[in-house]
Amino acid sequence: MPGGRLTEQERQQIALGLADGLAYAEIARRLDRPTSTVTREVLRNGGPGGYRADLAHRATERRTHRRRQPVAQGPQPLPPTDGRDAEAVREYEETFTTVLMQSGLPKMMSRVLVCLFTADSGSLTAAELVQRLQVSPASISKAMAFLESQDLARRERDERRRERYFVDEDVWYEATMASARANDQLVATARQGVAVLGPGTPAAARLENIARFLDFVSEGIVRAAEQGREVLYTKAETPPGG
Repeated sequence: MPGGRLTEQERQQIALGLADGLAYAEIARRLDRPTSTVTREVLRNGGPGGYRADLAHRATERRTHRRRQPVAQGPQPLPPTDGRDAEAVREYEETFTTVLMQSGLPKMMSRVLVCLFTADSGSLTAAELVQRLQVSPASISKAMAFLESQDLARRERDERRRERYFVDEDVWYEATMASARANDQLVATARQGVAVLGPGTPAAARLENIARFLDFVSEGIVRAAEQGREVLYTKAETPPGG
């Protein structure tokens, strides 16, 4: 099995395989590479619908060049702890960030959220995020304001009066409920349009169909989120004598 980084020719073969609708595993088999290598390559460089071999190759060369540059003065990204492979962690964080971006989350917000998710404590200070991501405090503050508005993270002051950011265990429950509330607002707005455009008109019928669909979906989302939270996040009580 070939080792080392993907070549430009291999990236072109990946692009052709994606265009033909091949699965990652089949593309990897044709390249004699691990499936994880192809998956990470595609997700890091635009996803299945946006992957371009030339852009992916240039992006990899830029990353390699940055890693070879002399260490600059000033704060540097925090190294992973607990004996973890720094390169593997960095690649995983890049992949996770790309997946969040593909779901619609902006890049900086995705990077901050991934840092919080992958921190064992589930929390970092503003200064720690600045050091990890090598961005300005203003960028971190803006990203956190957005994440808070989506119920994906929260901020508190610690005992040293530093601003500390957290992700809770039920973060996806809170985010799902926020999505359901947004759906409810869309339902109300669509039904307002029915009254304005006049019941019985084609436009009003279209808006009513939108409202009914979103109402149905929202109800299912809330029910599933409540059940999931109860099953997955509620700690079982310790039985007597247990």
